[in-house]
Amino acid sequence: MQASLLGRQELNIALCVPLGGSAGLWGPSALASAKLAVVELNREAGVGGRACRLLTVNAADDAPDIEATLIELVQAGDIDAIIGMHTSAVRQRILRAVGGEIPFVYTPLYEGGESTPGVFAIGETTARQLQPAIRWLGQRKRPRRWFAIGNDYVWPHVSHRMARGYIAEAGGELVGEMYVPFGTTDFAEALDALRLKRADAVLLSLVGQDAIEFNRAFGRAGLSRAMLRLSSAIGENELLGIGADNAEDLFMTCGYFASLDTEANIAFKERYRAHFGERAPTLNTFGQSTYEGLHFLAALLDRGLDADGAPRRLGEAPMAYRSARNAAYEGGGVIRTPIYLARAEGNAYRVITQL
Repeated sequence: MQASLLGRQELNIALCVPLGGSAGLWGPSALASAKLAVVELNREAGVGGRACRLLTVNAADDAPDIEATLIELVQAGDIDAIIGMHTSAVRQRILRAVGGEIPFVYTPLYEGGESTPGVFAIGETTARQLQPAIRWLGQRKRPRRWFAIGNDYVWPHVSHRMARGYIAEAGGELVGEMYVPFGTTDFAEALDALRLKRADAVLLSLVGQDAIEFNRAFGRAGLSRAMLRLSSAIGENELLGIGADNAEDLFMTCGYFASLDTEANIAFKERYRAHFGERAPTLNTFGQSTYEGLHFLAALLDRGLDADGAPRRLGEAPMAYRSARNAAYEGGGVIRTPIYLARAEGNAYRVITQL
């Protein structure tokens, strides 16, 4: 691994983000945030003294040629690293194709447990998001009968399996689960299941547009009067699509919200809006993650080359890097970041507490 890091004067980075499909609405903010990071890096010393350049690869779940595209780029020596902001299903496809060939920074929240050599998963994990959020809701809202709904792939399946234990610890019970394909628009069966199981809380692990469609249907059915909702992946873009009328008692747990009133986030938002203007894509956890991923990669590669330019083993030691959510890398693949719980208020999130 890393042989190409020593050659070209420019560092080429494949930015893998969904440009269509259920997760396609993550694309604009992810692209913009990554571009801002590149501008900042190139304005300073670049990465190891080299300017960096992005090559965008469509990483939608229904994109058929992700593997072939990356294999060709890696074998030709045309890319030096990968930044991935996409579902875990796509991450697994990329790893089967080019895992271990070049550094791969995977940026969004995910189920946890990624240990492939050369892969750095810097997003929040299910355990750190759901366990404290379910405990907090259990103490204050006292839901007893949870129902879990997610897309049919690894992240929802693993998350719901873990959540069953967290719900039991909080005095509740997971009374049912349902998994749907990407692109589902009709959630009548899911709503019927919620009524049948007499759920008073819903754990949502739906992606992008699917989350919007479900929550619109949920709101129209008037179920928010009887059930709260908790998600770890409904960002600000999805919330806008859901609409204020359909977002009552909708909670979100993650490490970043655009509304975070921290010095790091205020400064990040100022730089973002100064660069892209007031019509910039809406900031959210998915977009911010690519910004952080580029700065993480730069710190990783700067740390990973010795004085003679020869590569060291990457990722062993703690390191600092620029992050809008005050994340820190402790070495050995361990990321620490604050986790927050927020509640939808109109078309925005209000952070309730740090968990």
